[in-house]
Amino acid sequence: MVNFRFSLGDRRWPVMRGAKNSSFKGFILIGVSDYPQLEMTFFVLILFSYLLTLVGNLTIILISRLDVRLHTPMYFFLSNLSSLDLAYTTSSVPQMLFNLWGPDKTISYGGCITQLYVFLWLGATECILLVVMAFDRYVAVCRPLHYMTIMNPQVCWQLASVAWLGGLGNSLIQSTFTLQLPLCGHQEVNSFLCEVPALIKLACGDTSLNEAVLNGVCAFFTAVPLSIILISYGYIAQAVLKIPSAEGRKKTFNTCGSHLTVVFLFYGSAIYAYLLPSKSSSQDRGKFITLFYSVVTPMVNPLIYTLRNKEVKGALRKLLEKGREEW
Repeated sequence: MVNFRFSLGDRRWPVMRGAKNSSFKGFILIGVSDYPQLEMTFFVLILFSYLLTLVGNLTIILISRLDVRLHTPMYFFLSNLSSLDLAYTTSSVPQMLFNLWGPDKTISYGGCITQLYVFLWLGATECILLVVMAFDRYVAVCRPLHYMTIMNPQVCWQLASVAWLGGLGNSLIQSTFTLQLPLCGHQEVNSFLCEVPALIKLACGDTSLNEAVLNGVCAFFTAVPLSIILISYGYIAQAVLKIPSAEGRKKTFNTCGSHLTVVFLFYGSAIYAYLLPSKSSSQDRGKFITLFYSVVTPMVNPLIYTLRNKEVKGALRKLLEKGREEW
């Protein structure tokens, strides 16, 4: 095994030669290594965001289970979203923090492949789950008298299963297809994590088919779900405007507004990262967008739902009061 020095800008660290020349099987996650003065700042910000993500999403899951008033389809899917966000960030953030903390920027081959499969699985699952949540809101607003009949527990579990299994199927196909590309010893991944676009750029062969498949799959998992969501909210808006009570309209808009905010944050960043044409001048912006939807979005999701939702705030207040009484 041969050691040599790899440099990027004015930052240096030890790196092993690629699998073609040695037994080393791994990659280098560049992240912000070309801006070493920013590494500690990013470390603190990402750590803070990760802790908020853990606390916020665990709180959503906890109160959804403990408060009987929240045993509804809406909060069942919200708990699924929180569970997904917890796994989504945990699949990438600890490795980010490790690479930002010290000079070692490597990730093992197995760790990179696991991160690739899991990250793509959960990202595709969220695309489908947000459509399911939009359907739930559509039924609740447009078919209120039949809501509990249509969204019965069995249907809710089936819809959640479709989201998780659909995302898993996409990951198995797309990740495995990406791994067939010849890397020719290339190791430097110009991103914070192992994801399909970054690994395609490492390939030394023809990647046109991979790029076409990536664009096609991403278009399907973004444009189609987003169109369905927007159409459903068109019907929801018409139904809300017919509600005679101003308080009823406000409550419905707040609930649906929370979901729409999450939709635009997630789909907006995903479309920018995966579907817009990549240019060398925008590589840095691309990896920061990756950082946004892998770190920031899972953190703000529970904040959006708690700050705009009286039921969640009421359940949280009740839980805190009960905790103080027991203490």
